[in-house]
Amino acid sequence: MATPPPKQLVLAASSADAGVASWDLRTGAEEIRHRPCASRPRALASVADRFLAAAQAPPSGSNSGTVHFYHWDKPQVAVKSFPAEPIRALIADQEGSYLIGGGSNGNLFLWEVASGELLHTWFAHYRAVRCLTLYDYLLVSGSEDGGIKVWDLITVLDEQSRLEAQTPYLYSFNQHALPVTDIACFLGAIVVSSSEDQTCKIWSLSEGRMLRSISFPTSIDSVALDPRSHVFYAGGRDGKIYVTAMGVDISSHGSDDSSILGALDDHSKGVTSLASSTDGLLLVSGSEDGNVRVWDTRSQQVTRKFKHSQGPVTNVLIVMPKRVNVPPLHPLRKLCSANGKVETRSVILPRPENDVPIPGNRTSIFMERYFDELQKYGGSSRLFDSGLNTQNGTHSQQGEWKGRYLELQDLFVHEVLDQMASSRNP
Repeated sequence: MATPPPKQLVLAASSADAGVASWDLRTGAEEIRHRPCASRPRALASVADRFLAAAQAPPSGSNSGTVHFYHWDKPQVAVKSFPAEPIRALIADQEGSYLIGGGSNGNLFLWEVASGELLHTWFAHYRAVRCLTLYDYLLVSGSEDGGIKVWDLITVLDEQSRLEAQTPYLYSFNQHALPVTDIACFLGAIVVSSSEDQTCKIWSLSEGRMLRSISFPTSIDSVALDPRSHVFYAGGRDGKIYVTAMGVDISSHGSDDSSILGALDDHSKGVTSLASSTDGLLLVSGSEDGNVRVWDTRSQQVTRKFKHSQGPVTNVLIVMPKRVNVPPLHPLRKLCSANGKVETRSVILPRPENDVPIPGNRTSIFMERYFDELQKYGGSSRLFDSGLNTQNGTHSQQGEWKGRYLELQDLFVHEVLDQMASSRNP
């Protein structure tokens, strides 16, 4: 007897206290609804598909907010946490070992999920952190101040590395004129950001510079990438989802709005959140009109319509719940420890998210080479260990591994960029 395919759910949350709704992607049937929940955009995260985390919007006039954990099979909150400041953006690493939160005062927080321990907190932006994305040991944050910063977690978490670094961040980008609303990584080497300034910008993480700026007729509040091609979707405040070709040409700069290939149009108000399936065949959109749409990206037609609430939909996710016995969850702590210092511990390196190869390029070859080099330098899955024995030269080996990794990433991004340019100019 054939094993039924694992269930995929569409999740949606609202800034109104309407809970987290879920629907079966295959049948369209509504599943359990988690209550209470009132979350702003980018504040809902699936933790390795084992449970759900949602940062709550603070009550009007309050400067405090909570983070809720929910189990898949129970509608009520499993654990409540009370961070030092309201969390505006929340993400988990691929393994579900760590949560990273962006605060309303511009701080970043890194928690260990298993213990709830706050491993590190640091000042990142002058205004609230609106969005986050994570790839390997690189964390990218976008803010209401219009800035984007790229953080090397090795440097952030290692005191010696912080002392030696010229700046606490790897790169700082300030080309957006208004608040940054969303960020997404394309194969780790390229980042797409959206902003209220009616542009999306494309960045190279290996070169630390902007590659391209694309103009839109409206402010863009959300982006999602198609893992099969060099296309991304941009959710506009006019209710349209713009299908946009990256068209990265490393020999040119400046603004270019000719890459807008078309638009998906079925929402009556702004599109606040987008999520793409891992195979790129489905796109889910959430809107201020309170509705959720599931799109077939090949036909560009709506295949399912869901009504969430009277309030705006602020977050949508596609998840494949793992109904496993999760160890008891612990509240996220406000402070690093009793004495305010980070305890000695290891941080696990998230595995690269390159499950879907892109036809025509040698992505898998570069990633295989990366893993080979990682093993040579003893990297295994460890990103940082504050208990390294410097007398035996372990820090030196770590530095060599990091340098080699950056070289490989540089080769990798040029491979991707060259092919994008050649695809535009056959």
